[in-house]
Amino acid sequence: MAAEQGEYAVATIRNLDAKDPNNPDNIVECMFRPKQYTFSKRNNWNTNPVTGDDTPDVLFSGGDAMTLTMDLFFDTYEDGKDVRDYTNKLWKLMMVNEDLKDKENKARPPLCEFRWGEAWSFKAAITSLDQTFTLFHSDGKPARSTLKVSFKQALKEGKYPGQNPTTTAKPGYKTRQVKQGDTLDWIAFDEYGDSALWRFLAETNGLDDPMKLEVGQLLAIAPIK
Repeated sequence: MAAEQGEYAVATIRNLDAKDPNNPDNIVECMFRPKQYTFSKRNNWNTNPVTGDDTPDVLFSGGDAMTLTMDLFFDTYEDGKDVRDYTNKLWKLMMVNEDLKDKENKARPPLCEFRWGEAWSFKAAITSLDQTFTLFHSDGKPARSTLKVSFKQALKEGKYPGQNPTTTAKPGYKTRQVKQGDTLDWIAFDEYGDSALWRFLAETNGLDDPMKLEVGQLLAIAPIK
């Protein structure tokens, strides 16, 4: 079981390519909240020397995917369990699954989603995983470990860091969670009494494709000025 989180939401890592991503076997619950996490992004620029000039031409050649890095802490000392019962789910996300194929029809590991409450989520592939065991039970089973995990963005989503399928709530705005069967025009009618205001909702939430709502997505319901 995950450690008691009080009023704070539990951070989870979900296997998006599993037949049932909501099955507990396909979800890693972080036993303790991450103390910090780091987003980073790099752009690629090429330089072409200019004869007789001190400064070359600089040309943008494209952007790299965003990365997310954090340390996760797991401890099973008090319940006598093997901490790997929890952390092996993360290692599984690093392993090639022969049933999954990339664009070149080559097998690949599954994609996953890091989610912390309803604030934001990050759909990505785990690119590196380092695990350090620091405490052991009397029979030698590891009881405590720290994992340094790096994710690389796999799907182009909304605005950083409030990425779809959740959108960061804005102060003073009502929020609404998308349910099965919801459409943006229906939500606009239900909230504003006018289905034509779906465009206003899309702009408020930075939705690039208003047709792709996901169950559980959190929308900001801004007041009409």
